[in-house]
Amino acid sequence: MLNVGSKAPDFTLTDREGRAVSLSDFRGKKVVIYFYPKDNTPGCTRQACAFAGAYAAFRERNVEVIGISRDSTASHQRFAEKYSLPFILLSDPERTAIEAYDVWQEKKLYGKVSWGIVRSTFIVDEEGMITAVMPKVKPDTNAAEVLSALDAGK
Repeated sequence: MLNVGSKAPDFTLTDREGRAVSLSDFRGKKVVIYFYPKDNTPGCTRQACAFAGAYAAFRERNVEVIGISRDSTASHQRFAEKYSLPFILLSDPERTAIEAYDVWQEKKLYGKVSWGIVRSTFIVDEEGMITAVMPKVKPDTNAAEVLSALDAGK
């Protein structure tokens, strides 16, 4: 996983509208990037809804929120519409950003080993540097923890 003080890897992925979005598009602005396993699953839905509920607080701080998973743009569109998600969702089926941020990892569940996205969040500052790394976050508390980190100046 990347470390605080590292340059955030740039990426260009497709949003739910089919538009190309790059991290470099947000230079001069803080960005929260959260990686999650799958649209419309219980944990991912709770996490997305928590970010949506706190979105006004992120906007007040001039912070952009970006969620990234391997789901298709069509899946992101349905997910965003169903839960009124106001922030950017990016599709990464080739795992370009997922692997660049080292969140594609071996996971163990009930003794079974598989590979997948480890739910993780990064805060990137105005110059593109990582100021906070939050690995293995909890879906229900992630948005509040990110706001606390932003308020603490991370």
